[in-house]
Amino acid sequence: MVSDIALMKHHVNVLFKKDDNNRMTFVNEPPNEAAPRIFIGGTQLGNVVRYSNALEENVIKKLERSIHADFAIDLAEIITILNTDRQISNFWTGPAFVFPDVSSITTKAIRITDFNKDCLKQNFPYIYEVLKYKRPCFAIIEDEAAVSVCCSARQTNEAAEASLATFETYRGRAYAIDASIAWAAETQSQGLLALYSTSWDNFASQSVAKKLHLIQYGTDIHMK
Repeated sequence: MVSDIALMKHHVNVLFKKDDNNRMTFVNEPPNEAAPRIFIGGTQLGNVVRYSNALEENVIKKLERSIHADFAIDLAEIITILNTDRQISNFWTGPAFVFPDVSSITTKAIRITDFNKDCLKQNFPYIYEVLKYKRPCFAIIEDEAAVSVCCSARQTNEAAEASLATFETYRGRAYAIDASIAWAAETQSQGLLALYSTSWDNFASQSVAKKLHLIQYGTDIHMK
């Protein structure tokens, strides 16, 4: 069984590219924007912390004094240090989950390939354009159009993070559940961890996680 702290390390590696010094460089998803200045992943077993390679060493040393490998994080001090260096432009925080084994669950979602991807054009034109980066991709189809889609937002050789979207007029029909399970089953069949994360203010996404019986292994914070 993979520990919570190991899952958090997989999570940050899925989210962001890194250099040889384990410093974050870019978001692991086109158009590969600059990574945040800091990532803090808190678990019951301790914290996983990563810094941007754009941060000066003196700033990192100040941050390290406010962050410990166990549980002690002075968030106010971290924000002060970053704001002194440069005003924080984005603050993200939310729960991180892993899918349980879903290999035995059947759904009515279908795999999206190059042969049937036209079904994405109507409601999910962006996914249609970048499908080659999003596989595996599964969808619920209504009237020959995809109405709920789950695909890989970002991935490594060890894990993949789910990206889930349902067209507004088709929400509330459990389509997202089917699409997510199909994606997770295929991801797990490839020997990868199937991960899912969201923000604390995204109540709809948290509701999906609850209905899927996902297992929360921690909470992450990242700031630009």
